[in-house]
Amino acid sequence: MDAELKSLIDEQKKLIVDFQTKNDEQIKGKIGRSDLDEYERKYEARLAELSKAIATLSAPQPDQQATPASETKAFFSGLKKKLTGKALDELETKVMTVGDPTTGGYLAPVEFVNDIIKFDVLYSPIRTLAKVRQTKNRSIQIPKKTQSASAAWVTEIGTRSETTNPKIGLEEIPTHEMFALAKISKQDLEDTAFDLQGFLVDEFGEQFGVLEGEAFLTGNAVGKPEGILVNSAITGFTGVTTQGKVVADDMLDTLYALNDRYARSATWLWKRSTTLAIAKLKNATTGDYLWQPGFQIQGQPNVLGRPYVECKDMPAEGNGAKAVVIGDFRSGYIIVDRLEVEIMVDPYTSKSTGCVEISARKRVGGQVVLPEAIKIYTLKS
Repeated sequence: MDAELKSLIDEQKKLIVDFQTKNDEQIKGKIGRSDLDEYERKYEARLAELSKAIATLSAPQPDQQATPASETKAFFSGLKKKLTGKALDELETKVMTVGDPTTGGYLAPVEFVNDIIKFDVLYSPIRTLAKVRQTKNRSIQIPKKTQSASAAWVTEIGTRSETTNPKIGLEEIPTHEMFALAKISKQDLEDTAFDLQGFLVDEFGEQFGVLEGEAFLTGNAVGKPEGILVNSAITGFTGVTTQGKVVADDMLDTLYALNDRYARSATWLWKRSTTLAIAKLKNATTGDYLWQPGFQIQGQPNVLGRPYVECKDMPAEGNGAKAVVIGDFRSGYIIVDRLEVEIMVDPYTSKSTGCVEISARKRVGGQVVLPEAIKIYTLKS
């Protein structure tokens, strides 16, 4: 084994062991949660660097060197030539033979996958709030504390009984498959100015983004991610006065139902129409607006001291609607991306309309892993 590759693998193993040690220290109370979170951020960044470097050194080196950007360009250039029956050059042939071309399927380059994930953010802000992990496996398993340690007071010569010991379990987050389809006319493909990559990024990015955005909130975990709003372990506050409307006192009760630890990193999540409803809340005596951000907002907009994010997939005001969520989503919800997108080509189904069908498969998982970090405000029925 190459010395540089061995060194990177050894560092990766040590990094994982060190993180496990830090996690044990946090469970035993030797370090605080904020210390572990800071260490975890550095750990994930370095682990990603090592994984990328190891993959680069382990991969067979092609005769023709190529950057990720040039591989992506070659992939879509080759795909376009395949669809129009033209011959491929050497680099195009190499990038197009990753996968199983006998079934019309090709694994898209990582650069293209990243483009789709970035596009998803425009549709689902959950990605910007939650913790996102990447894997090449069907699922990931995350250590989860299922029982905390305890302590007790004792006199100088009192009997010291055994206290509760911490327990660790595993939380498994599977990845689920999404499917998207785009139709392209053969005339567009024959047009040298037609941007096939840009077209597919827009088409697949929109379709995947809409689908996963809904699932992250309302998915039932059967063949799709688990949604935040359907997790039965998440508690919160239910309105008791005005039916189907956001009430200022209820907002306060929801915020303060959240543990101090999570409240410091919490973000409100609601629909844009709910922002309007909150902006219209008034003092019953004076008629003054309760929320007065002003025309020139300094810093990030906030309500009751916590930032808010608008999400089109959240329910609007209405009887019994789960219209408001607040939480430390990075602690409470994890998204898992399987970093392979397979593109399939079907030149036959729509041939009578002069079109070629191109479809894509993407696998993503999502799950509530710490219900106590999130609270839901359910409006009065």
